[in-house]
Amino acid sequence: MKQIFNLLIAGTLSLCACTALPAQEFKEHISKQFTVNPKNTEAVLAVYNVFGSIKVEGYDGDKVILEIDKKVTSKSQEELEKGKEEFTFQMEQLQDSILVYIAAPYDSRPKQNWNRNEDRKSIRYKYHLDLVIKVPNTMRLRVSTINDGDVNVTNVFGNLFVSNVNGSIDIENAKGITKATTVNGKLNVRYAVNPPAASTYHTINGDITVYYKTNLDAELFFKSMNGSYYTDFDNAEPISNTVVKNAEAKENGTVYKIVKNAGVKIGNGGKQFHFETLNGNVYIKKS
Repeated sequence: MKQIFNLLIAGTLSLCACTALPAQEFKEHISKQFTVNPKNTEAVLAVYNVFGSIKVEGYDGDKVILEIDKKVTSKSQEELEKGKEEFTFQMEQLQDSILVYIAAPYDSRPKQNWNRNEDRKSIRYKYHLDLVIKVPNTMRLRVSTINDGDVNVTNVFGNLFVSNVNGSIDIENAKGITKATTVNGKLNVRYAVNPPAASTYHTINGDITVYYKTNLDAELFFKSMNGSYYTDFDNAEPISNTVVKNAEAKENGTVYKIVKNAGVKIGNGGKQFHFETLNGNVYIKKS
């Protein structure tokens, strides 16, 4: 009798596994472009994504070109249909600036209190946007995402405001003032020309690596709970006597480890760059 009972349990579990519903999925690709004045250095591309990646590439042209992959998934066909109908995003042009944001089931733009929306609890579908965007390389950027994606910026020379929450940030061949912040991800920046004014770099769980040109003149300030700071600039000098420099011989030169929270001056100093981590190191390297 015990053997029959065990067989019945095994059969029931097997039936439950077989009847699990597969996820339902809807995909759509959207292409859009806007004509702008590439000489307008005040023009901004603003993207407020929530789930998904953002990739922006600058080029010598007069159009903002967007290629967007939209995806909605749910465990039930009914909820999938609701998501297909309800989930929307907007693309707007104001003179030479472009704005992209989630419009429903809630507004992803800053200060919209979308994360307090009581209706959010009733959403039984998931949505995802992956954006690949080409912009005139003189534009400014204000781009952010929160989950399920990284942010990549290449060859954009205007001021950069870039943020992520659960993912990395990679910025390549930049020239402008930079404010970059991420949580649970690495932050990597490489400059074609050193930023002309104060810039900030912040991550919670991850390393920060920034490549500056060798003619850097700046004051660098560091703050961390569990991290150290390294540079291969051989002209880095402590701003105050609270900094201890330990020279460590490496194959590619001398690396200076700053073991206390303080700052250093590189070259003639001047503009201030701020670096902050919670769990991670900061690497300042020559490009």
